[in-house]
Amino acid sequence: MIKAKAKKWVFFFFLDRGNICIHPNSLLCILCFFSCKSYISHINADAEEMSQPPAKEDFISNLNGTTLLEISIGLPLAPLCVLSRGLLLILYFLHNGKPLSSTRGHFLLDFAVLVVPPVLSCTVLAPVLLWVILSIVAFCAVLVLTIYCRRTSYAKVPPKQILSDFWNARLEPMYIPSITVFRVFVNILTSISILAVDFPQYPRRYAKTETYGTGVMDFGVGSFVFGNAVVCPEVRLQPGAVRSKFFYLVRQFLAVWPLLLLGFGRLLSVKAVEYHEHMSEYGVHWNFFFTLAAVRMGATLLLTLFPVRKAWVVATVLAVVYECFLDLLPLKAFILHGSDGKDSRTGFFNANREGIFSVVGYLAIYMASVQIGLYLLKKRSAVREWFGVIPVFLSAVGLLFLGLDITQTYIDAVSRRMANLAFCIWVVAHCLVLFSCFLVADLILVFAKLLADGADVPCSWRFAQPSLAQKKRDLVGPLDTKTLPQNVCVISAVNKNQLLYFLLANVLTGIVNLLVDTIHSSTFAAMSILHLYMLTNCCVMYLLQAKNIIFKWW
Repeated sequence: MIKAKAKKWVFFFFLDRGNICIHPNSLLCILCFFSCKSYISHINADAEEMSQPPAKEDFISNLNGTTLLEISIGLPLAPLCVLSRGLLLILYFLHNGKPLSSTRGHFLLDFAVLVVPPVLSCTVLAPVLLWVILSIVAFCAVLVLTIYCRRTSYAKVPPKQILSDFWNARLEPMYIPSITVFRVFVNILTSISILAVDFPQYPRRYAKTETYGTGVMDFGVGSFVFGNAVVCPEVRLQPGAVRSKFFYLVRQFLAVWPLLLLGFGRLLSVKAVEYHEHMSEYGVHWNFFFTLAAVRMGATLLLTLFPVRKAWVVATVLAVVYECFLDLLPLKAFILHGSDGKDSRTGFFNANREGIFSVVGYLAIYMASVQIGLYLLKKRSAVREWFGVIPVFLSAVGLLFLGLDITQTYIDAVSRRMANLAFCIWVVAHCLVLFSCFLVADLILVFAKLLADGADVPCSWRFAQPSLAQKKRDLVGPLDTKTLPQNVCVISAVNKNQLLYFLLANVLTGIVNLLVDTIHSSTFAAMSILHLYMLTNCCVMYLLQAKNIIFKWW
């Protein structure tokens, strides 16, 4: 009877007067359907094996991660997805003579190109990830070539002149899309991983490592801190603006209360439902919300004591001194094995030692990222100036990887659990690589938009001087804002409510784990649940954006 009702709900989700629609409760109903299906298929199984938290905890414990090479290979995936989406919109404009104005079409395109490939690439397509990357690269190359052949601008201009005009093109200096897209995709990829890791289709080597190693999820945690730091208030301070040294400290005290509230909310809810926990990740009571709050407060305090332009010095001192404490004092043994050497969790400090001490490492990452944010926000407007950023970042990456090799050889391996020196170097290096990929994707989109006069792509650079087609539209009059591409973008939707998106993803992850036996899920069920889960996350953010609702009152 339950199964029959579930099927009815699924039918109602897909059909409504011949059109595809989403009933307000349909997504939850579908999740319930897969929950019922999983329950029925395992009704004769041992209940203890199926539902008890230790089984799921063991499933994500004692892992050693993957290689630096495999993680590096996967970094261009998200930038390539952004590039593919932009090129497809430009090609649509060239073919139809107008931008895509359908909000439903924009959402479906965004979800299909920006969300589906990362979901598949970290699950069923993980064994062929390199071929996935190469295929998307080839697809983007074909799109760029097609746009070039069908260009409406520079139709009879030699390639040398086109490249010269592109090199000197002026961009809006007040908005750097790479920063926005980086932060949004860290959120999106994190939301995918926190649920996918509970399914067997997610490679165990991608999950968070137990003590040493480099996992995809380990990098995700560090990149979250990086993304917050590059746009912190101290970085965004306008030249010439004068603020008291304690202005940002007081402001940060008032700003971190949502993180503390979410941290306590997660703690109480996890303990109330006896949700499975990985104790060696942060400890018994600590969680990532507390880490973010502590890092933001600690960084603001340090930036009141030291000049913001010396943030890299503070980062270096923090990471090196912390590593000395780990190696020269019993701190490492305490973090790994507890005060009695037997993994004791007695007392608050002992119970949460991983979360408390790893704050120092994350604080070093934050301070290094503040320095990177200052460099990025230097006034640049010409394309050639932004191309100059890439070799600087790649040179820094080369030095960081050299330092990482030396650190891992002579000091200690990467450890997310301790957030040691090697972990800090690794995270900053890979964040610079990922950001550079986003920057290259943005510049390629600028070139494509130069060839298609009047084309527009959400969350991408706009030219400082309006094109001829743009001037003609301005003379006609303002367009209906509901038809503008900037208002129908999943990236900007998530960007406007990033904390809410992260919270929603955590809540839905908990609900799915309580309803579904994820460990024994089939590939079809796992993929269906993951896509519906991401569809729900994106739909909520998209609807909030459409209503111009921003949940930020602090």
